[in-house]
Amino acid sequence: MYLFLAFLMVPILEIALFIQVGDLIGLWPTLGIVVLTAILGTWLVRTQGRMAMGQLRNSFSQLGDPTEPLAHGAMILFSGALLLTPGFFTDAIGFALLVPPVRVAVYKYLRSRVSVAQFQMGPGPMPGHGFNPGARPNPTGQNDDIIDGEFEDVTSPRPRTGPSGWVEGPDRR
Repeated sequence: MYLFLAFLMVPILEIALFIQVGDLIGLWPTLGIVVLTAILGTWLVRTQGRMAMGQLRNSFSQLGDPTEPLAHGAMILFSGALLLTPGFFTDAIGFALLVPPVRVAVYKYLRSRVSVAQFQMGPGPMPGHGFNPGARPNPTGQNDDIIDGEFEDVTSPRPRTGPSGWVEGPDRR
C-alpha cells in the first residue's frame, strides 16, 4: 500500500513543484535547473561511487564486514537514479543521499530494522561440499559427492586427413 501511495504522490508532488517554480522563475530557467541538477548529480554520483568502491575494496582486503560500504554504494546508486529523474523533490532526496552523514543515518535506521541471520567471509563450508544443514547423515558412511565412472581413451592412433567420419564429405557420396 505504501509503495502505491509513493508512486501516486511523488508525480503529483513533482508536477505541483514544477508549476510553482515555473510560475516563480519562468519556463526556461526551470528547465535549465532540471538539466543542471542532472549533470551535477551525475558528476557527484561518479565521485561518491568511486569513494564507496574504494571503501568496499578496503573492507574486502581486510576481511571486514562489507555491509556498510555495500549499503552506501546502494544508496549512491539510488540517489543517481533519483537525480536523473526530472523533478525537484526527487533531486532533493537524491542530493541528500549523496551527503555521507545522511547515508550513515539512513544506514543506522535500516540496520536497526533488519536482522542478519548469518554472515560469513573467507573459506568455509560451501553448498555441495559436505555442509547441508537439512541433510540426513549417509548411513553407509560414504561421501555422496564422489561419482564412480569408467572411461575409455578414444583418440585415434594415426592422424586423420579429410572429414572426421561423423559427417559425409563432398567426395563420399
